[in-house]
Amino acid sequence: MPTDVIWHFIDTEEALERACADLATCEVIGVDTEFMRETTFYPVPALIQLGSADAVYLIDPTVVAPTASLRALLGDDGPLKILHACSEDMEIFTLWVGDVPSPVVDTQLAHALVGEESSISYQRLVERWVDQHVPKGETRSNWLQRPLSEEQCRYAALDVVWLPLIWQRQQDRLREQNRLEWLLEDCHALVAAARGVRDDERWYLRHRNAWRLTPRQLAAFQRLCVWRERAVRERNLPRNWLASDATLMEVASALPANRYELSRVDGIKPVLIKREGDAMLALIQEATLLEEQALPTGLPSPVSDAYKKRMKTLKAAVNERAVALSLPSEVLVTRRELERWISADLQRTDWPLIKGWRGEVLNDALIAALSGNTRTPGSTRDAH
Repeated sequence: MPTDVIWHFIDTEEALERACADLATCEVIGVDTEFMRETTFYPVPALIQLGSADAVYLIDPTVVAPTASLRALLGDDGPLKILHACSEDMEIFTLWVGDVPSPVVDTQLAHALVGEESSISYQRLVERWVDQHVPKGETRSNWLQRPLSEEQCRYAALDVVWLPLIWQRQQDRLREQNRLEWLLEDCHALVAAARGVRDDERWYLRHRNAWRLTPRQLAAFQRLCVWRERAVRERNLPRNWLASDATLMEVASALPANRYELSRVDGIKPVLIKREGDAMLALIQEATLLEEQALPTGLPSPVSDAYKKRMKTLKAAVNERAVALSLPSEVLVTRRELERWISADLQRTDWPLIKGWRGEVLNDALIAALSGNTRTPGSTRDAH
């Protein structure tokens, strides 16, 4: 069937209305996007693919605006939307439509929850579930060129045409394993996260070496990250075009008091000092003037014996539970989440209990793993 996939290129409002009317009769539709992101912070929507096993509609978002019919199709009362590894697609829909599709199912998540690998590509997913080959040749082509080539259109159509059938088969497996509700919970959380507000205040915690900074340096690093995150969005520039995390880390570590000291920071470029030096130095000064009690808590060292012991213990507990459930361990919990448990344990604050089905299958194991330390197990009462 999809070996001779039928697609329609949509570049007028009238054609979009006809496409929406057709797709509104479906129970499920496949969804994908193509975009470019080389010189901007925000991805530039280049193509929106919506389709069923019978036909795929390739919508040109550079010339067609979303209509009320499209919003209804993508909304809660429309068909179930099937996507694969959908985080970037959600960003595209937020930019183009102003909201994300809902309800959705992510076939990458579904694949992991049936007990297989956690980050399977779309090409391998298709091979696994429907025994078909999807070419990769157009993956990095210019999706903003017009007209799109025949090869590009076919590639884009094949990215969605198999999704409804794959989901049908995954759904059967998940029901057999009593895990369908787990997936629906995860996909609901995906939508909620995509609609959530970006927390710039916590960006600094993503840096792997932030633990090396003193509390005052951390305060400076946090302010520099917040400034950078807001600036790149306002100017629509790639993050590293303004200043990389590594550069901001070096600046925070040095705590320069003037432009000369700033110029001595390893990796700093003269153009950054010229354009942004005053703003950066003002943020550094803010951090240097903070009272001790206003400084952030220092981060635990991941190379300390206490930290490594806890990480080893937690990983063993996770692996044991993952084996029992026949799931990849990374599906149950991320390393970053384990790091939060360790930080809470070392700082003797409440353990950050995991919510939802993962918490039901994992919290007790994590608590038991850490309860041998010199803290009171009763301090698990609140989740962070």
